[in-house]
Amino acid sequence: MEEGTSFLFAGVSFNRKKFAVDFSRFQKKKESEKTIEDLSFLEIAKPEAEQEEEEEEETVVPVKKRKRKAEVSEPVEGISVFKTSKSAKAAKKEIEKPLIERSEQKKKLNKQLERDSLLRKDHNIHVSGNNIPSPLENFSELSSRYGCESYLLRNLAELGFKEPTPIQRQAIPVLLSGRECFACAPTGSGKTLAFVCPMLMKLKHASKDGIRAVILCPTRELADQTTRECKKMAKGNKFCIKLMTKELARNSDFSKRPCDILISTPLRLRLAIRKKKVDLSRVEYLVLDESDKLFELGLLKQIDSVVKACSNPSIIRSLFSATLPDFVEELARTIMHDAVRVIIGRKNTASKTIKQKLVFAGSEEGKLLALRQSFAESLNPPVLIFVQSKERAKELYGELLFENIRVSAIHSDLSQTQRENAVDDFRAGKTWVLIATDVIARGMDFKGVNCVINYDFPDSAAAYIHRIGRCGRAGRSGEAITFYTEADIPYLRNIANVMSASGCEVPSWAMALRKQKWKKHRPGRESISTQPKDEQESTNKKKKKDGQESTNKKKRRKMSKNRAIVGARELSLVDSSKT
Repeated sequence: MEEGTSFLFAGVSFNRKKFAVDFSRFQKKKESEKTIEDLSFLEIAKPEAEQEEEEEEETVVPVKKRKRKAEVSEPVEGISVFKTSKSAKAAKKEIEKPLIERSEQKKKLNKQLERDSLLRKDHNIHVSGNNIPSPLENFSELSSRYGCESYLLRNLAELGFKEPTPIQRQAIPVLLSGRECFACAPTGSGKTLAFVCPMLMKLKHASKDGIRAVILCPTRELADQTTRECKKMAKGNKFCIKLMTKELARNSDFSKRPCDILISTPLRLRLAIRKKKVDLSRVEYLVLDESDKLFELGLLKQIDSVVKACSNPSIIRSLFSATLPDFVEELARTIMHDAVRVIIGRKNTASKTIKQKLVFAGSEEGKLLALRQSFAESLNPPVLIFVQSKERAKELYGELLFENIRVSAIHSDLSQTQRENAVDDFRAGKTWVLIATDVIARGMDFKGVNCVINYDFPDSAAAYIHRIGRCGRAGRSGEAITFYTEADIPYLRNIANVMSASGCEVPSWAMALRKQKWKKHRPGRESISTQPKDEQESTNKKKKKDGQESTNKKKRRKMSKNRAIVGARELSLVDSSKT
């Protein structure tokens, strides 16, 4: 045996001559294992003599086959087997083109996303949602990106809007891209323009197809103000913009009247829907302004009926407010689809341009003394004073009426015309101080208000934010003073948190107080008036008599006018019969 054989075969003699054929067979098989992988079944079945002859030939065959393969692999003239032809190269380029284009598009998209994130960071814009459109850098992008008509850009310039505010930068592109939106931005940040501008752009032109957009406001004063702003923005186009009044809700049929944009309070619109005088099935845009107030328990049923009446499947809903509680977001998500959430600054905070101050008055008498003292030291009109009820508004008005101050009051006991006159006089500067309840605490735009005084402690943090938001609007500075008594101290921490979040100095002891859950803090307060009860009753009786006399005079005037009209008609009939 060969060297290197196993020690198991030691001592075994192997006769090579006798077994020469077998030995050569196994020897050749070892050499051919490198070149031949398998032997066929037929070759194994052949007799040994034939196999020996064929094995001698097969040892040479693999080399010849490999040579033949090598010879075949040589290129033939006119045919390229392994080298790519020109057509193949062109095909490869065509395949590579979309890949290159995709990579370039990805680069552009990444660059755009970086720009968007930097712009949002600069303006303190926080967004959440899928495929959020890029914010506006300036108003000229409305024409380049969205094809805005010239009349709208002209109106923006005439109204003094040079650059979009943070809420306008993000909310306008979201609504123009056909996405639903709920937005939270500080008071006086231009939310009205943020939903009116895209609405006018999408509606394009006036039509007679019925109501195409609805704006809901919690108060009549805010609805009136929104109507004025809409008409200013739509100047130059023939849009039919209407405010739902009591007369329209009771008598008019909107199915017979052209109306593009309808602005209303929830109760009046609900009455019109019940009487089937309004068809909202074609409404394309529904805006809930001051949405957190609209979603309160008192208005929720009315809002629900309006949302159900707007049955257009392609409707775009949007919610705007300065305060956006969590329960409002949850309710909004149940009615909205793929909505974008836009928050400017910190959620539920006051404007940073307002200087806020807390004043301890001790008692109700101390409040009145502190108010008179502040007016004596420095009265910087116009000034808004908020109280918690209409009775207290009347009492405070009676106290300040004889202070040589042009003062007026607005509350729910006044008629609609009286409330409108009070607001108009305050805007015109005829009255310096306006005493109000929370009726005008939301959305009302008093651009010149320098100071807001919370005579009565606000019943919630949201009410505080909206109250003081009547000053410091559109980037202007303002001052907010809040009086508090011992009964208000347990709820002081909540207001202190709002103040610290907006960058104001807050006493450390106020921040150390235990935070209370809001449950509409409206304690029973003592009377404001310093008059004796007998005198107070006599003055009230005089006021009632004066009011009755004034109403009787008005009735008499109307009767005389009607008689004069009837007499003129009779005379005209007599003259016509004579002729």
